[in-house]
Amino acid sequence: MSTSLSRTETLSLFSLFAACVGILANTFHGDGEPLIASIAFSGIAFSSTYALIRWLGDVFIRAGLKGKDMSKKNAPVIPETMGAVCAVVYLLIVIVFIPFPFYKDIVVATSGGGNRDFIVEAHQVETGRYLHRFPHSKLASYLSAILSLQSVVILGLGDDLFDIRWRHKVLIPAFASIPMLIVYFVDFGVTQIVVPTFLRPYFGELLDLGWLYYAYLASISIFCPNSINILAGINGLEVSQSLIIAFLLILNDLLYILPGTFSPSNATTQHPAADSHFFSLYYLLPFLGVSLALWTHNWYPARVFVGDTYCYFAGMVFAVVSIQGHFSKTLLLLLGPQIVNFVYSLPQLFHIVPCPRHRLPRFNARTGLLEPSVADFRQKPLRPGVNAVVKLMGRLGLLKIDEDEEGKVLESNNFTIINLWLVWFGPMREDRLALGLLGTQLVCGLFGLWVRHSLALLVFTADNWSLNSKV
Repeated sequence: MSTSLSRTETLSLFSLFAACVGILANTFHGDGEPLIASIAFSGIAFSSTYALIRWLGDVFIRAGLKGKDMSKKNAPVIPETMGAVCAVVYLLIVIVFIPFPFYKDIVVATSGGGNRDFIVEAHQVETGRYLHRFPHSKLASYLSAILSLQSVVILGLGDDLFDIRWRHKVLIPAFASIPMLIVYFVDFGVTQIVVPTFLRPYFGELLDLGWLYYAYLASISIFCPNSINILAGINGLEVSQSLIIAFLLILNDLLYILPGTFSPSNATTQHPAADSHFFSLYYLLPFLGVSLALWTHNWYPARVFVGDTYCYFAGMVFAVVSIQGHFSKTLLLLLGPQIVNFVYSLPQLFHIVPCPRHRLPRFNARTGLLEPSVADFRQKPLRPGVNAVVKLMGRLGLLKIDEDEEGKVLESNNFTIINLWLVWFGPMREDRLALGLLGTQLVCGLFGLWVRHSLALLVFTADNWSLNSKV
């Protein structure tokens, strides 16, 4: 990979950067225009990340942050852990963005909006300058999200540098979520869920889960980063699935904030949940910027690897916006392939069947195609009950197995949906495999949104998008 930008790339990135800076300067002529500012910051994030990835490639290789692309004939050595560049740029962007969503409140909270002749009364010296008007709860939510993201980025860097075992790192995102959950408890504190209509005779309309609700939110924080990390191993898959999920979340946000989507008869009426979805956009738009820059270098044939840092960082972004935006169930509907891959991987993740260190597909150098990688059970035979279940999965087409004359399973494909896709559709080139999986991600995500805003009315009396009762 060239470490220098071409003339066209330099001019394009500089033009984008300059235009975005100009847009940011113009936002202060009004009330800060935070959404416009967030879009501009996303452009800055893209141009900065794109250039830094190119410039830092050789630096990472010299530092030992490199890896071989085993799915290529010549197994080229390319920079690894480039997701760390994305994460650092992203964190800097969301920190610099802090004044913009609160610009109007800052002006109101200061003495006369900058009027030096404003008279401050004696009691205001003790109580402050109208600070009671400032939305401290919103700022606390924003800052706690940043702290949680910083914590999980440290986890990702530790994993990339020290190759931490899965069983040791799986629960660490729960600790990263503590600042966010504390702010949720103090500022929102709702632990009730709406009960489906057919269960209301038994539980009532609302069911208070108490501390179990916070355990559920912590589980979201654990699952999202790890689910991206285990559905990985081929060029472009980690970044592309994250981009699709982010686009779908943005689409869901727009349903709540675009004029007329909540109240077609009155386009000026704002949805009660609009502020939560603006919060989501402020985090997702810069994420798109840094991820698109990484995607241009990681798509087949990859010139850089993203590393575990990006997987944890991306998953935590989704957890943060869904928890702070109060739509965690919607997020789960968009993570269908990740949930299926996690459930399918459980036998190996919990070592019910032997699990190799890496489960990525096997590259056939003769054909140039990827084939399912296998787990060998010859040295460590399966227990009789496990052997029977694995054979049943083989009969159902969920595994490709090899048996001996006595009916003992000698080997099977590794338990990931990447390998299962190759079992179902045969060996294929890496980019075709990625496109097939990503197409499934998109279709499942769109179906999830439809379920959330249409099919949900079959079991609930209202959808909080329209707040209209079922007819």
